[in-house]
Amino acid sequence: WASDDKPVTLTGNAASELTPEKAVEAGWTGSYLLTETHKAVVERLVAVAEEIGGHNTTLFTHDNPPRSIHLLRLPPNGVEDTIEVRVAVVGNVDSGKSTTLGVVTRGALDDGRGKARVNLFRHKHEIETGRTSSVGMEILGFSADGRPIYPAYHIGTAEANSGFDKTAFAPATARREKLGWDEISMQASRVVSFIDLAGHERYLKTSLFGLTSGAPDCVLLMVGGNAGMIGMSKEHLAVALALSVPVVVAITKIDMTPENILAETKKQVQKILRSPGCRKTPVFVRNLETAIQLSQVFTKDRSVCPVFLLSNVTGEGLEMFRTFLNLLPSSEGDQNKYPVDQPLEYAITEVWSVPHVGTVVNGLLASGRIKAGDPILYGPDSTGAFLPTVVKSIHRKRAEVKSAEAGQTVSLALKRVRRAGVRKGMVILQKTETPPQASRRFEGQVLILYHNSTLQRNYQAMLHCGAVRQTVRILSMDNPQGILRTGDRATVEFEFLTQPEFIKPGMKLLFREGKTKQQPNAKSTYGNLTGRLGLERSAQGL
Repeated sequence: WASDDKPVTLTGNAASELTPEKAVEAGWTGSYLLTETHKAVVERLVAVAEEIGGHNTTLFTHDNPPRSIHLLRLPPNGVEDTIEVRVAVVGNVDSGKSTTLGVVTRGALDDGRGKARVNLFRHKHEIETGRTSSVGMEILGFSADGRPIYPAYHIGTAEANSGFDKTAFAPATARREKLGWDEISMQASRVVSFIDLAGHERYLKTSLFGLTSGAPDCVLLMVGGNAGMIGMSKEHLAVALALSVPVVVAITKIDMTPENILAETKKQVQKILRSPGCRKTPVFVRNLETAIQLSQVFTKDRSVCPVFLLSNVTGEGLEMFRTFLNLLPSSEGDQNKYPVDQPLEYAITEVWSVPHVGTVVNGLLASGRIKAGDPILYGPDSTGAFLPTVVKSIHRKRAEVKSAEAGQTVSLALKRVRRAGVRKGMVILQKTETPPQASRRFEGQVLILYHNSTLQRNYQAMLHCGAVRQTVRILSMDNPQGILRTGDRATVEFEFLTQPEFIKPGMKLLFREGKTKQQPNAKSTYGNLTGRLGLERSAQGL
C-alpha cells in the first residue's frame, strides 16, 4: 500500500486488521498485495536498484497485511555530490542539546553526567560550565545503505570482542576510535549537519546569528522532560516560526523524569504548539513507521510537528530519531531557493587564518557555482568597496573538492588576503565589469512580534539578515502616528550605523533589542548612486 501526503499512523489492532475498506477510509491508495505478490514486488525492486548501482534498505516491514517501506539510494560520485541536510538545534539551557548531539553523532550513550557532550565544546569555559556559548558544528554521515557512519571500537574491548551491533548505540563504557569529518564525508551518501546553538539568554545574539546565517532545513527544539518549555525555549520557537523554518520537538531526559512530570511536559508542549501563535498539530512518534512517514511530510505540511521522546542514557527513542534524520529531505536541489544558474553569491559566516594556507572563510553558497582558481570579489569593506582575489582551494566538510554549487556549505581559501580584511557578513560575488553595490539604507516591511514600549524615529536595534549582524537606526516609517507597538505592521526605512552591507530585496530580516523581536522582509535597498542616495532596486512585499 502507498499512503498519500497525509501521515497515516497505524498501531495495535488497527495495524494488524487493515482491510481494503479500512485502508481507503484511512487515506491509503494503491492495490492490495497478497504475501506472495508483495514478496515478488520487493525482489523486483531490489533487482532494479542493483541494476542502476543503487542500494536497497528495508526500513519497515509488516506481515499482516503485507506492507513494507524501502530506502533506495544511489551512492554519490564524490564529496561534491553528497546530499546535506542542515539542522539547527535550539532550546533552553540544560535541556540536553549538546548531550543529544554527542550521542547521535558519536554513537555511544551518555553516562548521565554529560560525558557525551564534552567533545562538542569549542572553548575551555564551555567544558568547565557545561554550557554552550558559541555556534558549534557537528555532522552525522549515513552510508548508501542507510547505516550511520560511526567510529570503530578499540580492539580488545568487550564491545569489539562480542561483535557489538555497529548500527546500535553503544553503552557509555565503550571506547571508540576518532573519525574525522573528511573520513565521514568520503564514506557518506548523506550528511546531516547540526548547528548547536546556545541556550542561555546572554547568548541570544549568537543563537540568532546561527539561525539566520546557517539557513537550516529544519529546527530541532529540545525540551527537558523534567523542566518543560521554559526560558529561551519559547523565544527560540518564536524565531523559528518567524523565519518560516519547519520545527521538530524532542523531549529529553525521559529516563530521569517522573511520569507525572513527563505527562505535564507533554501537555504543555501540545498546548503551546496548538496555540494561535503556532497553529501546529503535534504528532508523538511512538513507532518507526510514523517516524518514516513524518520525515517525508512535515517539511511540506508546516502544520505538522513531530515530537520525539528521547533518553540519552538508556537509548530509548534514539533509533527512530536517527531514522527520521536519515530521511529528511534536503533543500539543496530547490532551484527556487538556491538557483544554480544565477550569478555567484556566497555569504561568509566564519573566518580563520590557517598556517601555511592563509585566510580561509566558511559560508553558504546562495546561488551559482564556484571552482578552484575562479577570480572573485569579496566585500563590502568599511567604505562599501569590493576587492578582487582568487579562490585557491575549496573544502567541504574538511574534504577537498574541486567545485561547489548553490545550496552547499563550503570553505574557501583566498589568495593574498589578510585575515583582518575579511569579516563575518561579507559576501563573495562573481567578478564582473560592473562593480556590485553595497547599501547603507534600506526599507523593510516589519511586523512587531513583541515590544514592551513603542518604537519611533531614531530607535536603534541589532539587525540579523543572513550572515549580516549590525546595529541599525530607524529613519522613518509610514505609520501616521510615527510610533510602532506590538502587533503593528509598517514599512520602515533603516540605516546601518557602522558600515554598508550587501543585502537584497526579499531577504528575511530579524532585529531585536533585549526581549524585542521583529520580523521584517527586505522591501527595497538604497545605494550610493552618483554621489547621492537613490533607489537601487525594488522587491516584493510580504
